[in-house]
Order: sequence, then C-alpha cells, then structure tokens
Amino acid sequence: MAHSRSAEKRIRQNENHRLRNRADRSRLRSDIKRLRKVLADKEVEKARQLLPRTSSLIDRMIKKGVIRENTGSRYKSRLAKLVVATSAS
Repeated sequence: MAHSRSAEKRIRQNENHRLRNRADRSRLRSDIKRLRKVLADKEVEKARQLLPRTSSLIDRMIKKGVIRENTGSRYKSRLAKLVVATSAS
C-alpha cells in the first residue's frame, strides 16, 4: 500500500497510462490486421491507401512509447514488403 500522497498519485497515473496504452495498442493491431486482410483479398489500391495511414499510426505509437522503435520499424518494413509483393503479382 502506498504511504505517501505522491505515491498514491503515481499509482493513479500509472493506471491511466496503462489503460491508454492498451487502447492505443489495440487500435494499432486492428489497423495492421485490416491492412493484412485487404492484402489477402488482393485489393492492391486499397492497400496502397492504407499503408501510409498505418505507417503513420505506427510512428505515433513509437513516439508515445506504446511500442519500441525496432518493433515499429519491423512492422512497417514487413507491411511495405507485403504491399509491394502483392502489387507485383
């Protein structure tokens, strides 16, 4: 149990940050799934429109600290690779 007012405030802040990060991470995963589904359905034009939006969202999540920089770079790289491969075929 917290013994000081500042520790109690920190506990409240941590809970709020945890919930916000959880919502942001869920939104990010949903966006990535949406892009992968569009690619699986061979909708190349829609995928090309979604890729910049998804990449931008990944960058924002990196900036907020929701995901790490290398993880975000890996997501963006793999998604871009999939878009290029799908549009080539």
